[in-house]
Amino acid sequence: MEALYHYLWKHKMFGNHVTDTAGNTLEILYPGAHNNDAGPDFSAAVLRDGDTRLAGNVEIHVKASDWARHGHNEDPAYDTVILHVVGVDDAKVARTDGSEIRQTCVTPPAEFYDRYVILTEKMDSPTCLPWLGIIPALNRRDWMESLGMERLHEKARYLKQLLAENKGDWQQAIFIAFARALGFGLNGVPFELLAKSLPLNFIMRHRDNPVQVEALLFGQAGMLDPQDYPYDEYYQLLCREYGFLSKKYALTPLQPEIWKYSRSRPQNFPHRRIAILATMLTGGMQFYSAILEAKGDIDILKEILDFRASDYWQLHSRFGAPQAETPLPVTLSNSSKEIVIINVMAPFYYAYGSATGEIDLAEKGYDLLQGLNAERNSIVQLWGANGLPARSAFDSQAQIQLRKCYCDKSRCLECRFGHYLLRDSMRQQHILQA
Repeated sequence: MEALYHYLWKHKMFGNHVTDTAGNTLEILYPGAHNNDAGPDFSAAVLRDGDTRLAGNVEIHVKASDWARHGHNEDPAYDTVILHVVGVDDAKVARTDGSEIRQTCVTPPAEFYDRYVILTEKMDSPTCLPWLGIIPALNRRDWMESLGMERLHEKARYLKQLLAENKGDWQQAIFIAFARALGFGLNGVPFELLAKSLPLNFIMRHRDNPVQVEALLFGQAGMLDPQDYPYDEYYQLLCREYGFLSKKYALTPLQPEIWKYSRSRPQNFPHRRIAILATMLTGGMQFYSAILEAKGDIDILKEILDFRASDYWQLHSRFGAPQAETPLPVTLSNSSKEIVIINVMAPFYYAYGSATGEIDLAEKGYDLLQGLNAERNSIVQLWGANGLPARSAFDSQAQIQLRKCYCDKSRCLECRFGHYLLRDSMRQQHILQA
């Protein structure tokens, strides 16, 4: 609840004036800088009492008695407080020398509090949906543009983190990012762990042997055990190859339990994605240079992703007896390619261009997202059904960012939609009072 009062003060939701408990009107010239560390909540605030300017810090509590309960009356760090903002005036407060501190009691109107509770309570869908229509189109567009860039920044930052972890090796960083993207959310983390457990230079020593490349990947994934599928000749071949290679490189496989299969069609099982990852690595890791040479051309980038898994996977979704009567696709679909472009290639251009000072290349990341169709998933469909359509991948990325990083974390006070709706509730109250 105290966070709500911080929000109210920070954004001057009560207007530019407050009245202290002695009946004096104070003008808020500057509410101060929000302090998330130790000490008063807002620093360097500036108030005016008639002709007198007051400068100092502001402390906020739900109850005035929290001042003493938190020990501020004995802490010199709080002697600089010029105003104590509270929701309940149940005590007077003083500095360490006994001098009384001004206090103001503020209470949001019932409509504001009701809307705040609805917005911030945990629910299965964003709680602001019924009110999206009252937010001006310009405000919506501005926030979505910021969210799209925020998500692109986060993904670029992830690539830069991988780059730092791998001592500046873009090849290894791209390999890990591409592997994670092949997990398509459900198995993203297991794929990332797989790529991190297997140095790219180990694989490159066997790049001309597709069977050994597959053996390294499937073995590290924890999917090879000689006691399983004794009549599957290809499986047993991979087991023998991995047995030799794992000893050569002192490899420790992942636990097979990390892989997820629920809500996934057989043709999308992780085995098939690993087979495609193996094809990408066979013959040499050309992914990094090919992306740079493509210079953001969507058609060329899709051609780069024309990897074809080995023929074994035409009739198999996992190891063992064939599971399919008709051949399964052994390449990425067009929509899957676009997801990889969104999650790997666009952030790569942005991160690489930013790191090297090639601004035109960094802008390719933004342009790519604007040039691709919006993603199709439940999040995008939900926002679209409530008056917030996505016209490009940039828009759908913004919607995903909004849902996952704000709605699902109840960060309505940090969301511009939530801020507008709460401010609107205060404005409506002022109109009624007038």
